[in-house]
Amino acid sequence: MLRDRRPADSPAGDAAPPTGRPAVIDLSRAPGAGEAWDRPRSVVYIWAACELIFLVNPWQISSRLRVAVLRAFGAEIGDGVVFRPRTRVKSPWKLHIGARSWIGEGVWFHNQDHIYVGADAVISQETFLTTGSHRVRTDMGLVTSPIRIGDGAWITSRCMVLGGSRIGESALIQPMTVVKGTVPPGRIFGTAAGPTVLGERFPSAAGATGPDRRRP
Repeated sequence: MLRDRRPADSPAGDAAPPTGRPAVIDLSRAPGAGEAWDRPRSVVYIWAACELIFLVNPWQISSRLRVAVLRAFGAEIGDGVVFRPRTRVKSPWKLHIGARSWIGEGVWFHNQDHIYVGADAVISQETFLTTGSHRVRTDMGLVTSPIRIGDGAWITSRCMVLGGSRIGESALIQPMTVVKGTVPPGRIFGTAAGPTVLGERFPSAAGATGPDRRRP
């Protein structure tokens, strides 16, 4: 699945000298993501149309109608949940929201795996929750893990919550924070450090020439 980075003028039978360039995964051979649907293709396509009409559509202002459509496609949503316009839900049959919770405008549940939201929780505007990722060093095949958000938690605006995360009861996530892992109950959680390079994606390629110490 990894593409050879041999120079174009190198004979096919010759071993190209190490260049230090990273490998490239041939995406034409990558597995598809349909295995995460858990529903027939027809249901997935019908849901895509309903999502556009009843959820994403800013002219559709009724939270009750939005919730009713989600429930019709298998979502488990408690009483009194407020679901604002411009929201997106990839798989309603994998969405579970407790009573009286608030879902802000523009929230995106990219739930290829299950997302569990407790009661009286708040997910604010433009927050993105994704349960899917890929095998980054082999074939880019899909891997998923659920997200669990406790009762009373507040995820503020434009946060990103990654698969496998657990946010405890009444925890507060500061704006524009990336959550990966566990946030203890009752804590205020935010991103203190700025962006940084964390490591090599393909360690063997880096080892051919040693680490690159140049700053971005």
